[in-house]
Amino acid sequence: MPAIGFDNQRYLDEQTAAIRERVERSRGKLYLEFGGKLTYDFHAARVLPGYDPNAKMRLLQALRDDIDVIFCVYAEDIERGRIRGDFGLTYEVATLKAIDDLRDWGIGTSAVVFTRHRGGGASDRLARQLEAKGIVVYRHAEIPGYPNEVDLVVSEEGYGRNPPVETSAPLVVVTGTGPGSGKMSTCLSQLYHDHRRGAASGYAKFETFPIWNLPVDHPVNVAYEAATADLGDIVMVDPFHLEAYGTSAVNYNRDIENFPILKAIVDRIAAEDGQAPAYHSPTDMGVNRAGAGIVDDAAVQEASRQEVIRRYFRHRWEHGRGLCAPEALRRVEKLLVRLGLSATDRPVVAPAREAAAEAERTERGNDGFYCGAALQLDDGVVVTGKNSPLFHSASAAILNGIKHLAGLPDHIHLLPESVIQSLTDLKAAYLNSHSPSLNVQEVLIALGISAAANPAAKAGVETLPRLRGAEMHLTHQPGSGDETGLRKLGISMTTDGTPTSPAYFLR
Repeated sequence: MPAIGFDNQRYLDEQTAAIRERVERSRGKLYLEFGGKLTYDFHAARVLPGYDPNAKMRLLQALRDDIDVIFCVYAEDIERGRIRGDFGLTYEVATLKAIDDLRDWGIGTSAVVFTRHRGGGASDRLARQLEAKGIVVYRHAEIPGYPNEVDLVVSEEGYGRNPPVETSAPLVVVTGTGPGSGKMSTCLSQLYHDHRRGAASGYAKFETFPIWNLPVDHPVNVAYEAATADLGDIVMVDPFHLEAYGTSAVNYNRDIENFPILKAIVDRIAAEDGQAPAYHSPTDMGVNRAGAGIVDDAAVQEASRQEVIRRYFRHRWEHGRGLCAPEALRRVEKLLVRLGLSATDRPVVAPAREAAAEAERTERGNDGFYCGAALQLDDGVVVTGKNSPLFHSASAAILNGIKHLAGLPDHIHLLPESVIQSLTDLKAAYLNSHSPSLNVQEVLIALGISAAANPAAKAGVETLPRLRGAEMHLTHQPGSGDETGLRKLGISMTTDGTPTSPAYFLR
């Protein structure tokens, strides 16, 4: 497991102070665009070992007496049933979940804005659900020519047509379900309405990546490119910052490309009440102190290299399922070359492939399909599993990992043979399953039931929290029972499989 490379508390202290300073500078109200994941930011936790995946929520908790929250939803994402890959949820469900998560942390949502709204059954249904929760819903129509037609955008026929969102706190956090949700447009629309009625306000961005004061080729910034390969994001030196201040800072291509238009919009809004231009570079807009939290750069670099490999496998898998464009996969392949990496630099890849080869040499009766899995535990030990008539290879690896963590010898069985046989017979005889062997979810249920009477199973169950953050590789395509079980355990999984490759347990 990666060494700790990030001081989460130092980061939170510096980030909170930087946000408060930016609120004061705005002279009244700051609209802070929250980019990236609001909760469960596992990418940040993987590349910055020591980072709390819920760091943003902890920051908001510290500021909650001074904030309102506006949640943005791109209406078309709801209409077309877009899926969030990290949780496998539609954007409609993910929106409701995110708002519930905020509430669970003691942070209320002031309003939800449907951006580029044209009307539709799914988005209107979601609006009714939100209103039933007591949340005010606003609908912002698409502005023709946005953002290039600055004269139209900054006018009564542009932002002026958007109903202003009523807020009262000095800090307004503007967040959304995913990229392209209309957060920036909502912020600038609010800025326009405030300035029209003579109220001072400002705009800033809060994004963890890329980290502006690290080099372009630092692995943590390369890992950001890998994570956003489907968007085509490229980390580069901010030329506007270099020209304005004579110092180097990095940003990503979309912010740099869009900055002249954004600056024109912000300056036009500010000019209407005689204010000076706000920003000279896209880096100026950001409030990002992530670099201050790095305490072991070598650990962060190694964790980031591993993330690039992990993203390669994910894009390769998604490409095979038609969920990822070929260009995105090619981008990640180039990033591997850029960092001098190969797929087998991920520690669990070679052992998984060796386990599959071992299964082929020793197992019989698997219809000719042999699968391997390898699991790296929090003490660095790698255990493996192979498929059999009783278990999927991922299930076998989980059981072997649990036994290692619990200090149980190999000959001890966590699950009684009678329980395994009953479950496999049930699947084969009554559930019309072509794969009676047990997947990860089924093994976890059986383990929980057995723990009531079996001390070894109970000891195994107590080790499950230690699997969170573990790494696994499979040589085959995972079934839904394995994917769901591994996700619930918090295990980061990669695979050699493609949707057209054979997998024993899918037959």
